[in-house]
Amino acid sequence: MSTKARVIAFYLPQFHPIPENDKFWGKGFTEWTNVGKAKPLFKGHYQPRVPADLGYYDLRMPEAREAQAEMAKEAGVEGFMYWHYWFGNGKRLLEKPFNEVLASGKPDFPFCLGWANHSWSTHSWNSETQWQKDQNIVEQLYPGKEDYINHFNTVLPAFKDKRYITVDDKPLFLIYAAKDIPDPKEFIDLWRELALKNGLKGIHFVAMHGGWMNDIQEYYDWGFDAVNSRALWHAEAKAKGKYQKLVEHKLRKKFGGVTLDKYDYEKVMKHYFTEFDKKDNVYPTVIPQWDRSARSGRRAVIYHGSTPELFKKHLEEGLEIIKDKPEENKILFLKSWNEWAEGNYMEPDLKFGHGYLDALKSCVK
Repeated sequence: MSTKARVIAFYLPQFHPIPENDKFWGKGFTEWTNVGKAKPLFKGHYQPRVPADLGYYDLRMPEAREAQAEMAKEAGVEGFMYWHYWFGNGKRLLEKPFNEVLASGKPDFPFCLGWANHSWSTHSWNSETQWQKDQNIVEQLYPGKEDYINHFNTVLPAFKDKRYITVDDKPLFLIYAAKDIPDPKEFIDLWRELALKNGLKGIHFVAMHGGWMNDIQEYYDWGFDAVNSRALWHAEAKAKGKYQKLVEHKLRKKFGGVTLDKYDYEKVMKHYFTEFDKKDNVYPTVIPQWDRSARSGRRAVIYHGSTPELFKKHLEEGLEIIKDKPEENKILFLKSWNEWAEGNYMEPDLKFGHGYLDALKSCVK
């Protein structure tokens, strides 16, 4: 039976307190903190966003993780891509939910890892600091070969888990900012060598790319198997007009949030996919909604007017793009399952209920 799509949903684990967030934002800070404080910035702006079925969950609770997996499976999601934070020298954050998934064997739902290799700053997680000087919470470091080996050994039990998502029998590993790695080829070659020594057939490396799609060849030169595409700048420029976008960008850069970076969701999605997305080694992204104002206030990028019906149309275009690819490569990354403070989620809310889940299910199942 032919596969319509291998839908892999990005999954954010920042729904439980950690000491680093407590230190900068106050005791008990989680993703919900910003979600609950969001306010509408213009007439018809959908804020705040309130979860429905799952409530304001805590990912330390296995019941919450089980409910998420069941909901995703029912909608046609193949598995979750958990964001994985490794800052160098063994420093990790937000690892507890995934560690418990791995150790317990539950939920029995496929997964893979995405290395979110970027520094954490105060602007990353909270809008109240938007006018203040940015501060580093944790710096992303690349200490060298020994750290790469330690990193590999840390994720090896996940790679060997029967639930781990593979492409051509190789565990899929996504890297958020491949260009930030001092020598990406060295990293990839080393991990592939370690994989073979540990009984794996290799690793299927995917580089995330969010810029113009005509400059992706270097990823393949470094050894990446595929690129996860998000041609947002291209789509936004088309939706608003390149000149207007550049003028507004300069105004925001000079005067802060004097003008909102607001787009019509339908128009952006109309220009979103490119010819590059048809290539076997390019994995497109589908986006249900996008509104980062809960984190960034007036400096947020906002796609206004998303509905389950428009998301379904966007999905159908994505499925058309990948329909002739080999079965293993019919991958659509779903951004995201639960990025609530980015207004970028599939989980039910009070406004749309199961609308986005139903749209996905009607397209892929």
